[in-house]
Amino acid sequence: MTEQQWEIVDVVNGEFQAQLLRGLLEAQGVLVQLSQEGAGRAYGLSVGALGEVQILVPTDSKDLAEQILKDYYEGKFISEDEADLPNSEQENPD
Repeated sequence: MTEQQWEIVDVVNGEFQAQLLRGLLEAQGVLVQLSQEGAGRAYGLSVGALGEVQILVPTDSKDLAEQILKDYYEGKFISEDEADLPNSEQENPD
């Protein structure tokens, strides 16, 4: 039995953003592992080198994961209601 190979598809700052992207990828059927420096995780850091979280997916899912992330960063997952709002209201829905 061969061990599954994992590849980094993105690096984000903080556990919150990493979990959001993990949920997005898993909802599309992609397995995800997150990797963060132990000290950064222990102290809950979300900035700097210790706050970086690597998002890893199986090698055979890399292309799909990269396309999903590309679509996410291009705003293709924004709902119709959010699309009608000016950019400043999308980012700060107070």
